[in-house]
Amino acid sequence: MDIVIVSGLSGSGKSIALQSLEDVGYYCIDNLPANLLPAFASWLVQQKTSLAHVAVGIDSRNREFFDTLENNLTMLEPLGINYQIIFLEANDAVLIKRFNGTRRKHPLTNATTSLVESIKQERELLLPLRNKSAIVFDTGTTTPHELRRLIRDLAGGIHASGTSLLFESFGYKHGAPLDADFVFDVRCLPNPHWDPDLRSLTGLDKPVRDFLKANDKVNKMAEQIRRFIEEWLPDFEAEQRSYITIAIGCTGGQHRSVYIVTRLVEAFEKTRLNVQVRHRELPPPA
Repeated sequence: MDIVIVSGLSGSGKSIALQSLEDVGYYCIDNLPANLLPAFASWLVQQKTSLAHVAVGIDSRNREFFDTLENNLTMLEPLGINYQIIFLEANDAVLIKRFNGTRRKHPLTNATTSLVESIKQERELLLPLRNKSAIVFDTGTTTPHELRRLIRDLAGGIHASGTSLLFESFGYKHGAPLDADFVFDVRCLPNPHWDPDLRSLTGLDKPVRDFLKANDKVNKMAEQIRRFIEEWLPDFEAEQRSYITIAIGCTGGQHRSVYIVTRLVEAFEKTRLNVQVRHRELPPPA
């Protein structure tokens, strides 16, 4: 049996994450008091319940029980319970905008604590849980639809054998992803943007792919990144890493980074089942 613990900052999308896990068959409980986690897990084991996958939301609403959280998590191991922590976050500006847009109250605000102060306190409160997380994801540039898709992919990766690889393209002008384990900058490669015939296309389109594939520097960069990942992946798997995100960035996230990510995905899909892809700056596929 496995338990996924969903945590993170208020306004970062935890409710969407739990709903997405429920959609793929998880039994979900939001805001379970942390000190009840071992008892709940023990009950699941003793009852021999058919629930194979369980997700629990634990966040700052649980602050009264955080002092015992480390011990509660340790108590899951003798029960044969595997757990993964997914932590969602976003920068202050994004969180403030979301709270202002929904008129929701932050759980730590009160008569003397402002929203900005509450967000700061919450970051500090949740830092130990963030540090224990297997997956940390910044939802600042993610739409609800994209977050649902990403969480469903994450759920598949958790159950896959070996380490799951997520290859992500992005544009530096929109900010680098904070949740990536490796970030490769490919802005030094020839840019199809300067060709009027290619400007409106993406790295998924054949004319752009042909343009980049014909350049020796592009091929060399793609091959060296592939070899680096291939060489070091066994060491990460030996550390029982369940998920690794490799981010490839160019200026706008439309041409070069998309092409390199596509090449890497094609290469690793030949030998691995648990390979996922995300093009952050492109519209989601229909």
